[in-house]
Amino acid sequence: MNRLSGLEPQTVWRYFEEICMIPRLSKSEEKIRKYLLKFAEDHNLEAKEDSTGNILIIKPASPGFSHIKTVVLQSHMDMVGEKNAGFPHDWKKDPIIPHIEDGWVTARGTTLGADDGIGIACQLAILADPDFISGRIECLFTVDEESGMTGALNLSPDFFEGRTLLNLDSEDEGIIFIGCAGGIDTIGELEYDTEKHDKEIEGLMISVTGLRGGHSGDEIHKGYGNAVKIMARILRNLNGRFRISLFNFDGGNLRNAIPREAFSVIGTEKQDKQAIIEWINDFEKTINDEIGDTENELKISIKGTDPEGSAIDPSTRDKLINLLTCCPHGVLGWSREMEGLVETSTNLASVKFTGNKKITIVSTQRSSVESLKKEAAMMVEACLRLAGASVEHSDGYPGWKPNPRSEILSVTSKSYKRLFGREPLVKAIHAGLECGLFYEKFRGIDMVSFGPTIRGAHTPTEKIEIETVRMFWDLLRDVIINMPAS
Repeated sequence: MNRLSGLEPQTVWRYFEEICMIPRLSKSEEKIRKYLLKFAEDHNLEAKEDSTGNILIIKPASPGFSHIKTVVLQSHMDMVGEKNAGFPHDWKKDPIIPHIEDGWVTARGTTLGADDGIGIACQLAILADPDFISGRIECLFTVDEESGMTGALNLSPDFFEGRTLLNLDSEDEGIIFIGCAGGIDTIGELEYDTEKHDKEIEGLMISVTGLRGGHSGDEIHKGYGNAVKIMARILRNLNGRFRISLFNFDGGNLRNAIPREAFSVIGTEKQDKQAIIEWINDFEKTINDEIGDTENELKISIKGTDPEGSAIDPSTRDKLINLLTCCPHGVLGWSREMEGLVETSTNLASVKFTGNKKITIVSTQRSSVESLKKEAAMMVEACLRLAGASVEHSDGYPGWKPNPRSEILSVTSKSYKRLFGREPLVKAIHAGLECGLFYEKFRGIDMVSFGPTIRGAHTPTEKIEIETVRMFWDLLRDVIINMPAS
């Protein structure tokens, strides 16, 4: 502990480091919920928890400030748990170990959880400060944001009173976000039979590793490699050149992360083994030439292995390879209203052999236009159905329509300029924020979203810029202090 004790603001970093010690993956937030409720008890603050697990902690208005509008500070409790292949970390019990590196805080081998642990830390620092003078503050902590926004979906309209909300879940200092994309998951399930193989077959494990990955909303436009798509390309070429069997395909992990790694196990005849190895080595050079400096750590490797179980039947093997080849990934369209904003995208997130002779393919579609979000989902569904897969869609979540005349936007912009001497950028974000659900659920709610600079969210390279945390903290305090009268 206390690895971050020398950083400013000290209270924020102290709470952040405490949060890093608490396992809090999506749908497993029991320990962080207990921590928050204990915090409220220790500080004599009113707190309540709903049936979904969302928590509200209330700091009453300072004497003489009851006429000021209530402000809601909102973050999510859960985090994405990603680690490098082979890194020893048990997400059910092991703490994240943060460390300082060249002006950033990061973690070794795992995600850091700054998304959205830093938002939680700032809320707690505000709540714990007895000398902070303000109107009523309601701190909302939602569950399961990363894997479906379940907490926001199930919020009761009367769970909190305020109708001015500061979402603390953005990742670019200097930008105030006033809109976001909606999203939906499209999940396919492909059944297969097995085929017997010759005992003399040569087993080979192919690995695609070292990719950046990244957030499937914030970073979908950056041209990062998709390990699932690269592996599909490898298998398509090998399947066309040699006689191969497919024993396993394991690529990607999370619906909202661009796949960083993929692994497959194939079988081949002895006389083809060396030719396949040579082709893989040549292909690694080809793909590195294509991607260039965007993915300078990409590694494609192949080694001998003993195949476990049985290979899938040739018909399903071909259908899977064709499906993954044609299934779209990346930007599908750009906004005409806001320059530089991705309007619609899709992320081919993961492929898993899940047992019971089934293969699960998970993808996520996003758009700031509801009809185009649905159209993108239908495009992916068509690819899945052509391969004979069954298809399900998640309930999805709505986008958040920008309001450039927002009162809280004006307050936040003025605070930013007063503190830092320059105008902030005002944008919409292609990632999904819980604000979309608040916008739909709470009539008349006025919101902005801002935060410090975080890079590599949802990947083991996640890091948060130290200087921007101080700026984030100063801005948050100033906005609260300058909330208008109700």
